[in-house]
Amino acid sequence: MTQLSRSVRGLTVLVTGAGSGMGRATAEVFAAEGAHVAVTDYDLASAQETAKLVAAAGGSAEVWRLDVSDKAEIDRVVGEVAARFGGIDIVVNNAGIANFLKIDDPDYDAVWDRTVAVNLTAHQRVIRAALPHLRRSASPRIINIASVEGMGATAQLSPYSSMKAGVIGLTRSLAVELGPEGITVNCICPGPIMTGMTADIEDADKVVFAKRRTALRRYGYPEEVAHVTLSLALPASSYVTGIAIPVDGGHMARNA
Repeated sequence: MTQLSRSVRGLTVLVTGAGSGMGRATAEVFAAEGAHVAVTDYDLASAQETAKLVAAAGGSAEVWRLDVSDKAEIDRVVGEVAARFGGIDIVVNNAGIANFLKIDDPDYDAVWDRTVAVNLTAHQRVIRAALPHLRRSASPRIINIASVEGMGATAQLSPYSSMKAGVIGLTRSLAVELGPEGITVNCICPGPIMTGMTADIEDADKVVFAKRRTALRRYGYPEEVAHVTLSLALPASSYVTGIAIPVDGGHMARNA
């Protein structure tokens, strides 16, 4: 047997949407394992708070404000991250938005366009900007955060569901395209998770939903998603690519 590393110590990971929720948990988990973390988020104050939490735990993180709908800003930030840390080994495309609205809502087109920009177009732009640096890494990893909404559907969430299905398709296509270069591309599909996106749902409704729809009968926590992200980023995960992993407490497995 060869000794494949199960450590990300010393590697550089760029995380989008790292100011809260799963992005923040991802930054904290990677930093705890010794990675250098580029914390990026549209909300600079939230990103700075994440970096403080990382620092308090003895980890390494630096902050960049990043609007992932702005291509020029993506190119600039990715370049600055690579210059600061001497490269980029891992990209975690986590930033996303969600809006509930009907197909005939007057604001549908605007919400659709914004969701495309943030939840799908941004993923390929971050990957393209980081690709020259990933090609120089000994363990290049791309991990896209999609959703079980890309595998199933919820009423009045069609822009979000459509883009998450697109993220799964992008993941598979790029896994095939970049595989000959040793770059793995995988996707995580969270189910019901305790994040800002679900914060407005009443606790009682969460309990009912979880008991009816998940095998584990509860909502998940951001850290539980982050640890699966970490697993896909390990140098030892070098033969895993093109997959979409539900991290959903058995939501997709349960019929009734």
